Amino acid sequence: MDRKLEQMKQQYMDIPIPEELDFIVNKAIKQNKKRKSNVKWISAVAAAGILFVTGINTSPSFAHALSEVPLVGNLIKVLTFREYKFNDGSYQAKLAVPAITNLENKTLEDTLNNKYLEEGKKLYSDFMAEMESLKQKGGGGHLGVNSGYVVKTDNDQIFAVGKYVVNTVGSSSTTFKYDTIDKKKQLLITLPSLFIDDRYIGVISENIKEQMKGQMKQDQQKIYWVEGVPNEINSYFKTINKDQSFYINTNGQLVISFQKYEVAPGYMGIVEFVIPTNVLSDILSSRDEYIR
Repeated sequence: MDRKLEQMKQQYMDIPIPEELDFIVNKAIKQNKKRKSNVKWISAVAAAGILFVTGINTSPSFAHALSEVPLVGNLIKVLTFREYKFNDGSYQAKLAVPAITNLENKTLEDTLNNKYLEEGKKLYSDFMAEMESLKQKGGGGHLGVNSGYVVKTDNDQIFAVGKYVVNTVGSSSTTFKYDTIDKKKQLLITLPSLFIDDRYIGVISENIKEQMKGQMKQDQQKIYWVEGVPNEINSYFKTINKDQSFYINTNGQLVISFQKYEVAPGYMGIVEFVIPTNVLSDILSSRDEYIR
């Protein structure tokens, strides 16, 4: 990677965000409703300090170069809109707030981006409050929170972004939440919307149990809290939630995700299960549209 480009990227990531950002954010979102160009929307945000994107407006070659930079390649679809940072050794926070751009459905775009902003502000506020509480009790120990996002699927039909949060207080806990968007219809896909009725809960749950048992037979290092396999905590996975965390992968397959400690010991981390499409074929609400 070109060193100068890397420096520009780093300068962008390190730019301090002014107190009045929230006002600018809301103003930019409203302005975006009247604009068709995603680049113009980004330029509005530049007033808050993200100056490097002016290069995208003036130089096509610069924009092409940015497309090859890791984490910046999807700039026209999702970008790091704001970062909250704090580090004094014992207490550390690094929160990346994403913003989805270039959706024709501006109501959906605004709803998601406002949700991400509110979640980011709450995470940081909660972190600061907990830090002050620990300090008042004499300090000691370690407190940390880290959040960010990853794009899981980006094709002609589906855009799926996952937002993660890692909390550290002694041990760590991790959560991952996904938003899956139909690009063509410009709508947010929910798990229930994929199926004709609630039978999907039982069908998917039984398949996951089979996968859990099969994985444990093949690999003794894997442990799941599944019915039929005794465990020390006497807790067993029975069914997924109606709105269980999920996304649709690049192969058009349904992926069900569980949070750390939800169905397995902590060392297993976030666990995911790809559900075979033939298992779901009889209960899909629209065959071949999303799940293939």
